[in-house]
Amino acid sequence: MAEIEKSDQEWQEILSPLAYKVTRKHGTERAFSHDNFSKEAGYFACVCCGAPLFSQEDKFDSGTGWPSFTQPMAGAPIGESIDNSWFSTRTEVHCTACAAHLGHVFPDGPAPTGLRYCMNGVALKFHSEDAD
Repeated sequence: MAEIEKSDQEWQEILSPLAYKVTRKHGTERAFSHDNFSKEAGYFACVCCGAPLFSQEDKFDSGTGWPSFTQPMAGAPIGESIDNSWFSTRTEVHCTACAAHLGHVFPDGPAPTGLRYCMNGVALKFHSEDAD
């Protein structure tokens, strides 16, 4: 069970309509709709609860149109579950702190992990290393 629980109405009040659809209703944003991620040092947090999830150092351009990472940050509240939607079996990635749907992980990423954490950009919020 998630540590942070809110009603649908409470989530709708704090999230944009697209962030709500993606994180709370397991939606997906259009590919290439998030090209505004900074290249500076920092980390990406869950847009719902603020939990640190992915480091800028582990981000790479997968060419898929979604932010991709080789691994979560150490200790990040990342969980996985089987997703059988869209006539295929995939591994869904979610924030265990608030149960937000973040994206999926695939076994076709670069070294060192060979994994591609393909996240919805709207599910993440960037925090600059200089600002924290």
